[in-house]
Amino acid sequence: MNPQVGFLLNKALEALRSSNLDSANLYLEQAIRFQSNNPHALRLLGVVAAQRGKYTEALEHVKKSLKHLPKNPLALSNLGNIYLALKQYQNALEAFDQSIKLDPSYYEVWTNKGNVLHELELYEDALICHDKSISLQPGYPEAWTNKGNSLYELGRYELAIEHHNNALTLKPDYYQAWTNKAIALFELGLYEEAIEHCDKALLLNPEYSEAEWSKCLPLLLQGDFQRGLPLYESRWRSGKITAPQDKRSFDKPTWFGAESLQGKTILLYGEQGLGDYIQFCRYAKLVSDLGARVILEVPPALKSLLANLEGVSQFVTKDDPLPEFDYQCPLLSLPLAFKTSIETIPNVVPYLKQEQISDKLQEWTHRLGIQTKPRVGLVWSGNPRHKNDRNRSLLLSEMVPHLPDRFEYISLQKEVRAVDQATLEANPQILNFAADIHDFSDTAALIRGLDLVISVDTSVAHLSGALGKKTWMLLPYVPDWRWMLERADSPWYPSMTLYRQSAKGNWGEVLKKIHSDLIEMNQ
Repeated sequence: MNPQVGFLLNKALEALRSSNLDSANLYLEQAIRFQSNNPHALRLLGVVAAQRGKYTEALEHVKKSLKHLPKNPLALSNLGNIYLALKQYQNALEAFDQSIKLDPSYYEVWTNKGNVLHELELYEDALICHDKSISLQPGYPEAWTNKGNSLYELGRYELAIEHHNNALTLKPDYYQAWTNKAIALFELGLYEEAIEHCDKALLLNPEYSEAEWSKCLPLLLQGDFQRGLPLYESRWRSGKITAPQDKRSFDKPTWFGAESLQGKTILLYGEQGLGDYIQFCRYAKLVSDLGARVILEVPPALKSLLANLEGVSQFVTKDDPLPEFDYQCPLLSLPLAFKTSIETIPNVVPYLKQEQISDKLQEWTHRLGIQTKPRVGLVWSGNPRHKNDRNRSLLLSEMVPHLPDRFEYISLQKEVRAVDQATLEANPQILNFAADIHDFSDTAALIRGLDLVISVDTSVAHLSGALGKKTWMLLPYVPDWRWMLERADSPWYPSMTLYRQSAKGNWGEVLKKIHSDLIEMNQ
């Protein structure tokens, strides 16, 4: 190797170790001028590009490096990491396997492979890879915290914390591990400790959005909107709950409450799930009350339901050409824009009015027939793709024994999982209209004909609350932030009662309380 190239590569490595990407890139570009096909310089250029989030450029550099030095386990590992960042998991696995075949003792690539398996939700397989990495190099902190993350997904939170502690013992300034440990503490209900750990991470790296996000959740859950809502904006950077591509790219500024909207036009648009949309579309009227003309972008599934939402001047769907507007704001940023506190939550219900579904009411009244018993709607599971589904959903078979027969039960599930279908068929007393529910206006009209809705945390619960219907919500031990802690009511929905797990995974106690309250309701 050209001595000058070797010198520049060493300087680039020193710069990379101190996270000085600009200097590293400068040294590498100089090395390339001396030797344009040097595989080590090309590989490191890929590493720099990847650390800057320029994954297409990184891919090009690393592939060029491998063209000149195809049996380089380091480059193959780098290639796998780039594919992992691009969510091309099968390509990543192939690259890591090739690297391992060339050098089975390469401990870093084992935990990298574990990270791919983690993303594929093959957590037990991921643990095997992380353990292999740790056995090869017990002093590698990344393997310990990566294993902790997989243990977390398996619900083994205490053991996850032990592994994050091992990582922090090895590397006390490991801000990612401080955050990972905070996430596990949060799931155990240790909210103040979780906040403290996020603060340590942010002290080490004030720009670390994952720590901001992980801090905002316990703050909001405890009702600290003043500190929590500004941090909630980190959702766009962390990608934890709202995909970055969901944040629309407009040439108009985002409105956060500072500018006057008198005589202005603003576009409001949704993000996350349909339940979030139903909950936060209430803010459209507040925006309109400031003198703005409100354009609301609605999902097709909610278009007919929201057709007459108060405060909205014009409705569009995502694929429609957008009219001219002066400002824009995602719906879940409106609580921050209005400096919402628990006391100032706009909670006048119903804000979804009967006239919005009047054409469906008669149809569903006829379909339900003559009422002979109090009618109760049931929702026992949500979207199976939701990250927290394992905690917030339950089986219909768990619920059925706690439903007294003095009521008429109606399933409000649009989709029934295979595991629940047999239970539903074996219990004909639970009426199932899934085939007749075409959109949320059908669900709303059906809810109007009920006396009570019992639901886990899903969009149907939000719909029922927005309609002002009496609603009993079943919540996991660590609920979503909007339901807060240690209260049976919701400041978002006055007609809602919250039933909380007292221990993680314990639905039995919640369902016994539901049973006794149903009996009392029909005395």
